[in-house]
Amino acid sequence: MQVLRGVPLLAGLFLSLAANADDVKVTVLDVNGMPVADVAVYAEAADPGMLPPPVGNAVMDQVDTRFDPHILIVQVGTEVRFPNSDVVAHHVYSFSSPNDFILPLYKGEAHPPVIFDTSGVVTLGCNIHDQMLGYILVVESNVFAKTDEHGVATLSVGSGSAASINIWSPRITRKNESLSRAISAELPGEIVFRLQEKLRPPHDSGQGALKWTDY
Repeated sequence: MQVLRGVPLLAGLFLSLAANADDVKVTVLDVNGMPVADVAVYAEAADPGMLPPPVGNAVMDQVDTRFDPHILIVQVGTEVRFPNSDVVAHHVYSFSSPNDFILPLYKGEAHPPVIFDTSGVVTLGCNIHDQMLGYILVVESNVFAKTDEHGVATLSVGSGSAASINIWSPRITRKNESLSRAISAELPGEIVFRLQEKLRPPHDSGQGALKWTDY
């Protein structure tokens, strides 16, 4: 399982986005130059500092025996609710230490939110339905998004400090891919990640797709 090591944020970079924010367009393309959707994109500062506390909580639902969304991005320290909106009961768990947890068989909102205090990839499963697979990407950042069907995500990043723009997807399995780009005080208007290796097929898409037994 791939684990991301979070880099603390410089407080001045992300505490105030309104006055000093610039939009950075991030595009992710596969080896054939085609857009890649549902890729996590987030910004981190290079210098240590204080990150403001998370605002509100996040939701990872269960609908039609799927995790919804398939990939959820949250800031470190965020409370995540796991409602079961499905017609059947689920038993949700993760072995992704130190963010591991178990929510025994339930429907509705039977369990309190789970707090994720450590950055990294949290792989989710259901003890009843082995085909269910989801991810929570916990990052030391409050600036993040996912690429759309055009492979594009837009981040509002505070200018005036060195930082990096990073991407992540469970479909990227090769170790030699560059998933981070350093940026200077002069923020670029656009960053393009052109992946060099073939992606795994999306989950539930057929042969070769990621599934729970891969972990």
